[in-house]
Amino acid sequence: ELQLVESGGGFVQAGGSLILRCRISGGTFDNYAAGWFRQVPGKEREGISCLSTIDNSSWYADSVKGRFAASRDSVPESVILRMDKLNSEATDVYYCGRRDSHHYNSRCRGGMDDWGKGTLVNVSS
Repeated sequence: ELQLVESGGGFVQAGGSLILRCRISGGTFDNYAAGWFRQVPGKEREGISCLSTIDNSSWYADSVKGRFAASRDSVPESVILRMDKLNSEATDVYYCGRRDSHHYNSRCRGGMDDWGKGTLVNVSS
């Protein structure tokens, strides 16, 4: 059974950094698309960043461009999201997803086939 497990969330002061990690078991990220999403209350999960591991293409929401970076991790079967210059608006639960396709949907709009349970990021101002 394929499972995704996020880690790395926690409490951080505004301006600080966190690195979220998503580890997969029962499957692989090789040649698939992965993404990081946040849960907006009352709305669908919002794409923050998507990554295609087959060609290393990536997409970022305008709100995080230049501050967040998604990539494969040095730890096998993991992807990470480096989050710099965090502000209080980033406080949320962040989810990792994997799509059974080489590429992510346009503008990282959902389309993930498997999800982790999320990790909480809390940024204090």
